[in-house]
Amino acid sequence: MPRWLPRAIVLALALIAVFQLGSWAFHQLTGLLINILIAFFLALAVEPAVSWMAARGVRRGFGTFLVFVGVLVVGAGFVTLLGSMLAEQIIKIVEDFPQYLDSVINWINTHFHTELRRVDIQENLLRSDWLRNYVQNSATGVLDVSAQVLGGLFRLLTVALFSFYFAADGPRLRRAICSVLPPARQTEVLRAWEIAVNKTGGYLYSRGLMALVSGLAHYVLLEFLDVPYAPVLAVWVGLVSQFIPTIGTYLAGALPMLIAFTVAPWYAVWVLVFVVVYQQFENYVLQPKLTARTVDIHPAVAFGSVVAGTALLGAVGALIAIPAVATLQAFLGAYVKRYDVTDDPRVLGHRGSGGTSAFGRRVRGLWAQRRPEGDGAERAAGVGTARAGTAGAGTAGAGTAGAAGPGDGGTAGAP
Repeated sequence: MPRWLPRAIVLALALIAVFQLGSWAFHQLTGLLINILIAFFLALAVEPAVSWMAARGVRRGFGTFLVFVGVLVVGAGFVTLLGSMLAEQIIKIVEDFPQYLDSVINWINTHFHTELRRVDIQENLLRSDWLRNYVQNSATGVLDVSAQVLGGLFRLLTVALFSFYFAADGPRLRRAICSVLPPARQTEVLRAWEIAVNKTGGYLYSRGLMALVSGLAHYVLLEFLDVPYAPVLAVWVGLVSQFIPTIGTYLAGALPMLIAFTVAPWYAVWVLVFVVVYQQFENYVLQPKLTARTVDIHPAVAFGSVVAGTALLGAVGALIAIPAVATLQAFLGAYVKRYDVTDDPRVLGHRGSGGTSAFGRRVRGLWAQRRPEGDGAERAAGVGTARAGTAGAGTAGAGTAGAAGPGDGGTAGAP
């Protein structure tokens, strides 16, 4: 056995063990890494406000604290107002539910000639196994919901702490990263950081504009239908639909439909139709234009980045995909060499009509040769050209003979 073989086997086993350990640690820390990534982009979002206050003499830590407190107060106030409104409407729905049920039963009896009664329906529901099983499953699922809520609160606290440290200690963090890099790399890292701040701010600006437009549009509809709490519902639709990816649209539209149902059942249908139509307008008209202007990426790239981010990281990936791709595109744009584009009509999508390329002429010539029956005029022209060529050849031969005659004669007459 060679001496190097045991060492090679031990080295291979050690590398496999290290790889397995690293893979296990990565999978265990995936949630923490995602939280850190979210916190980093949140820190980039509040960086302009913190830097503005720091430039005016406010300490970065205190300025970051003020920004976070302001966001927390606004969010808590909105949630409190929305919760009280929702509680009132749920109580109203429960109180008016017998009337809604009677109207539905009367409509069914009128159109389908049945004899349903509300008392019979209530007794059948109370005696049904479905309701009993549903109550049991709901009771056992309370613990699962509570655990999910506590886990969400812990995750939110983790993201808030990391984002606070990233924003408050931004200069120290940049200094620590640049201290292990050569000067040229330091410049690139700082430029990438600045681009990331600008692109993240532009993305939030575009989402804010779309939230404003969405809120105004839904406010007009809710006021037209005389739905109560129209301003609060409009703000809810605007914020939730824009800043909660994937399911935000459904959450945003469900609450106005519920409140509209308390006014009139058909109003909920009108709200649903409007939400679906407006969502198509936003996805295909409004969002691509605003994203292209504020984040400066192509609408197709923005859509593809959202799809890719959702496939990789779920809702988090959909939220941070556009600013991440915009940052990468702007950073790499400085290293891509570009050339002046030729003044060719085909660049603009126009096909030239005045001239034909050499390749096109060659193809047309081969096609004309392969045709079994050509045009009469073309064949006549071809015969005439051949005859002219033959005559020209004869003339050239005569000229040669004439030129040779004197030469021969001179040669013959020479002594």
